[in-house]
Amino acid sequence: MRRLSGVIQEYAWGSRTALPELLGTAPTGRPQAELWLGAHPLAPARLDGQTLLEHIESDPQAALGSEVRSRFGARLPFLLKVLAIDEALSLQAHPNMTQASAGFAREEAAGLKLSDPKRSYRDASHKPEMVVALTRFDALCGFKTAEQMVERLQVLGVDDLRSTVQMLQGWPDAVGVTGVVHGLLGMNDAERRDVMGKVNEALARVRGEGEEFERAYQLSQRYPQDTGALLTLLLNHVTLEPGQALFLPAGNLHAYLKGLAVEVMASSDNVLRGGLTPKHVDVPELLATLVYELGSVPILSPRRESEEDVWDAPVAEFRLSRLRLRGGAAAPVRRGPEILLCVDGEAQVNGQPLRKGEAVWFDAADGGYAVTGKATVFRACAGS
Repeated sequence: MRRLSGVIQEYAWGSRTALPELLGTAPTGRPQAELWLGAHPLAPARLDGQTLLEHIESDPQAALGSEVRSRFGARLPFLLKVLAIDEALSLQAHPNMTQASAGFAREEAAGLKLSDPKRSYRDASHKPEMVVALTRFDALCGFKTAEQMVERLQVLGVDDLRSTVQMLQGWPDAVGVTGVVHGLLGMNDAERRDVMGKVNEALARVRGEGEEFERAYQLSQRYPQDTGALLTLLLNHVTLEPGQALFLPAGNLHAYLKGLAVEVMASSDNVLRGGLTPKHVDVPELLATLVYELGSVPILSPRRESEEDVWDAPVAEFRLSRLRLRGGAAAPVRRGPEILLCVDGEAQVNGQPLRKGEAVWFDAADGGYAVTGKATVFRACAGS
């Protein structure tokens, strides 16, 4: 077992207080958006004297074990994060494995540096992900039904969107929604300025009709020529209570809005953005990635397995569970390389303290462990 120090990522949408409160550190005054706990090359966490990436590369067999190495090679397949969101993220989706591999190879051949802001693919991996709320957590996730979309567009009453409404009425399925999304994101600059000028006027008029219109209005003020504000009316608004989770497969259009959460994903930083951001937007690549499944998105609750709460995800790269200790002890079955993260209280792991905000790393070659105390501890490892 080794102490693991995560890397804080400062993005504009981050909270200025949530991560300092979790970690027990002084606020810097800057937005601190994500805490990375993994071995991704862009921001590997640190062990004593070296990064986790360097530690794994020095002895992949001991760090990862035979099973993980046979399935994923000499790399850690998962990335654990804490998200601290104070403002809406960009509209985005993540590629599947085929798209990621091809996109990464294409940008490598073009000579784009990994740090190039115009780059869409930072690695060759897909990025399925799951987010578990630590506080009330709001997100836009997946497409509404065509009927629900029509209702919201009709409230706007914008003549330029009449053909959009007619398409959804004529093809109230994935075909119609695909055409609408391609049409809205595929406008040229002049068309977008003209349409969004009218949409923004309409949003100012109807902002009192509900939180969806108020949210779209606020985003339209920040990004006045961005069709993303309009697209938010076509997405499901999901609220997670602490302990509830969302699983996001490849191609799901989403935007996190507010809250603190633990997130686990395949170890990747591939994000395809469609708007509501000053960062690189790659509309053609996003449109080639999107999956059009209409209707509400499942909210996941954990199932009890032995001493753990487990959130099931249909992916091989990760497994996320939670130990809730109320003065007792737990001795989970080892599952290869693991990260433990304490988010509340204080635990002891093999007699060593693990306080709120602290994390530890276990090599696959390490022995078993026992956790005691009064604490909530998240556990990330490779999936089945």
